[in-house]
Amino acid sequence: MPTRRQFTQSLPAVGTALAIAGNLVFDEGAARADQTAPLAGHFHPKGKAPSKFTLDILKKSKATLPFADKRDFEEQKRGFIAPMKDLKIKAEDGHVAWDMERFQFLNQQAEFDSIHPSLLRQSVLNNNYGLYEVIPGIYQVRGFDLSDISFVRGKTGWIVIDPLVSAEVVQAAWKLFQEHVGKGLPLSAVIYSHSHGDHWGGVRGIVDEANVRSGKIPIIAPRNFMEHTIAENVYAGNAMNRRLFYQYGILLPASPHGYVGQGLGQAVSRGRVGLIAPTRLVEKEIEEIEVDGIPMIFQDTPNTEAPTEMNTYIPGMKALWMAENVIASLHNIYTLRGAPVRNPLNWSKYISAALHRFGVEAEVMFASHHWPRWGNDRIQEVLRGQRDLYAHMNNQVLHLANQGVTINEIHNVYELPKSILAKWDCRGYHGSPQHNSRGVIQRFLGFWDCNPATLIPLSPADSAPLYVEMMGGAAKILAKGKELHDEGKYLHAQEILNKLVQAEPQNQAAKDLLADVFEQLGYQQENPGLRNSYLAATYELRSGIPQGEAVDSSSPDVIRAMSTELFLNFLGIRMDSRKAEGMRFTINLITPDNGEKFLIELENSTLTNIEGFLADKPDLTLTINRSDLEQTMMGAKTLESQIGDGTAKVTGDVSILQKLASTMVEFDPRFEIMPGTKGKNTQLAKVDPYEAIPGKAIAE
Repeated sequence: MPTRRQFTQSLPAVGTALAIAGNLVFDEGAARADQTAPLAGHFHPKGKAPSKFTLDILKKSKATLPFADKRDFEEQKRGFIAPMKDLKIKAEDGHVAWDMERFQFLNQQAEFDSIHPSLLRQSVLNNNYGLYEVIPGIYQVRGFDLSDISFVRGKTGWIVIDPLVSAEVVQAAWKLFQEHVGKGLPLSAVIYSHSHGDHWGGVRGIVDEANVRSGKIPIIAPRNFMEHTIAENVYAGNAMNRRLFYQYGILLPASPHGYVGQGLGQAVSRGRVGLIAPTRLVEKEIEEIEVDGIPMIFQDTPNTEAPTEMNTYIPGMKALWMAENVIASLHNIYTLRGAPVRNPLNWSKYISAALHRFGVEAEVMFASHHWPRWGNDRIQEVLRGQRDLYAHMNNQVLHLANQGVTINEIHNVYELPKSILAKWDCRGYHGSPQHNSRGVIQRFLGFWDCNPATLIPLSPADSAPLYVEMMGGAAKILAKGKELHDEGKYLHAQEILNKLVQAEPQNQAAKDLLADVFEQLGYQQENPGLRNSYLAATYELRSGIPQGEAVDSSSPDVIRAMSTELFLNFLGIRMDSRKAEGMRFTINLITPDNGEKFLIELENSTLTNIEGFLADKPDLTLTINRSDLEQTMMGAKTLESQIGDGTAKVTGDVSILQKLASTMVEFDPRFEIMPGTKGKNTQLAKVDPYEAIPGKAIAE
């Protein structure tokens, strides 16, 4: 059976990144060796300034943006009650759980030539940090995490909506709220709007589980909440965790040349993550529930921004909560870290239903990110724009696909209409038109562009040497790449330089030039995920993948919440089938305390399981309470020790367990993405991760 570390490395984005990147930091001394002096103000010794071509692109972009529309700034500061005085919030073990100090450079009211003006505007707006009144009876604390926490006045206490990522920031938010508004009234209920971890991970910072179990404090969530909270990102979890180094800019310090925010918010907190299962599920498409004396109408919206999600209307306050279905940004249809592609047409239709069911009378609209909107006209404007944003992307991408535009062309062909691009809240601060348009085609047509030459392509490392040979070798490619770079033709330059780097992974001159190209492309991006991805690749090409000790920040609550079937399914993924060649056995797994039984079979180098069946003549029968199995799942106790002390009982061939364990692989959370970057740096010292790690994996 896997250890806790082995198992949780594969669960990076089960809502809250059970295994974050770790204490990987930029080692300035190591990187500076044998390199030229750094650009003034740049965090990396090989860092370059924006080129004249990048400056021109950003200047032209600024000229087309609707900067005359100042309403977001007015709405962002409206209702401000009190700031959070401490810029850093400490976690229980002493490390920094939240750090707003590193984003203070954004408040300089400066125009940074290395940040897209639209992205800079969004990051400045996300620098709010304190307590706000939405309307009397509804309050938000913003800027303590990637998401916002909301408080609604019930008859006996406060109803909390979406308790952030970690306990420490929730505790700080609750303290600030109580000092200025709460008046000592207790918590009376919790609502999880959806299954992503920035909307439930901090629940233990505000709720005593005993009060939940006793029925004193209900926790309300959409149907299938627990299933999707655990399952959405398990199977490809280790790969998702690694890809998050790019989407979330894990290694990039917050700076004008590095990380400038995540679009949804500034970053993700790094405190204690917990999960308490909901006690009441919203099962119907429209369901009215009285929560602490307040009638609320819940709109179930599955397969939109999350597999399970719900909007909420509070008719007595004419307040519409849009969860994460409507925010101040285009969201992800395809997520760069990897996730099932979302359904934009379905998303659009649920927004339309909310508009016509609730939006015609709502006077305030708030959500789990960004700031509220006030006034019915403004609410309808935003809802209509967001509805049309997702519908247009679905319909027009498929319109083009039905005329032969492929997944490898669509991002250069599809354009949002000018009327939508003129709306700040429809611009790409989380999703981008480029990667979302490819996602729509992926959803309907898959990866293949229908050219047989791409049906069974060579791997890049195999095809690249041929390209290099046919182009005349490394020297000619470098010369042409430098020429294209100097002409500002960065996309052309990356096309040939990437081939050279793939063919010659140890060619540092090629990697440095490709890094220079990526850096300029990163500066040009409005979308934080695209910017971070280019700049993350730049960093790794220049410095390699830092090797520091990975942090095991997995949440026991989430591990416990995994179904036994999900755990067994994942064992089948972790098994290296080459090591299982010739093995054949059956195991009966029985967990008496919850009445489960599983037939586990290893045959044809494949591990399978089926619930509800047992073999008549198994090679091994393992009987263990589910509560005790969880100890092994979390790594608290080995299965062998539980067999030894009688907690687990076995009959048959016990050596099968060792054989099974011998086939398991411990996934490397730092596998190579850019060639020739693996293991380049030495071990790095453990420091406060917030010095260099702006975010951690989260299922957005």
